[in-house]
Amino acid sequence: MSQINCIIVEDEPLAVKVLTDYVRQLPFLALKGTFKNALPAVEFLKNHNIDLIFLDIHLPKMKGFQFLKTLPSPPSVIVTTAYHQYALEGFDLNVTDYLLKPFEFERFVKAVNKVERKLKTSGENSGTNVDYFFLTVSKKKVKLAYLDIVYIESQREYVKVVTHEKAYLSKISTHEIEKLLPASLFKRVHRSYIISTKWIKSYTFDHVDVDGISIPIGRNYKNVTDEF
Repeated sequence: MSQINCIIVEDEPLAVKVLTDYVRQLPFLALKGTFKNALPAVEFLKNHNIDLIFLDIHLPKMKGFQFLKTLPSPPSVIVTTAYHQYALEGFDLNVTDYLLKPFEFERFVKAVNKVERKLKTSGENSGTNVDYFFLTVSKKKVKLAYLDIVYIESQREYVKVVTHEKAYLSKISTHEIEKLLPASLFKRVHRSYIISTKWIKSYTFDHVDVDGISIPIGRNYKNVTDEF
């Protein structure tokens, strides 16, 4: 298993210590930072590639789920909290697991293993040995062929997958769906957009025409045109 980069967003010192100790016992986890509130974590995520967040709910300044909703493409999330009543909302936000404090190391490992399997499956699906994937749409699994997809747009906690036939709305993050797509066929050109290189008609410094649709190229994605 390749390294999983993670951060802890938690304001209780004892909880931070427990989580840090647990993380250090698993060699494939790499702790990249701890944050007492969500605001600095938002800035950190803009500039670092993070695979997993250990997230408390009751944080100062911005609550954990509010923070999660601000992220255009959140990584995998394991909620760590003393409050069970937020579990349903957490899973509606597509968190991987929900740990009730205090939790033992064994339960922590079980949650991390879910993330590990999820990332491994995503990596396998990103190859070209298959030409489709399944997307959850209105509680159904819809089969989508890679070559039918024109572009994908982030819409807060949802993504819109646009094909030649229709558009599909799914409650999944841009970060997660990006891992389901083969890098040879799809490129992230903006915080909110992933495009299919197959349907590129033309491009400029700041826009790309994908089958007649003009998609902006984000300021931090200008070099992506070298890969078209």
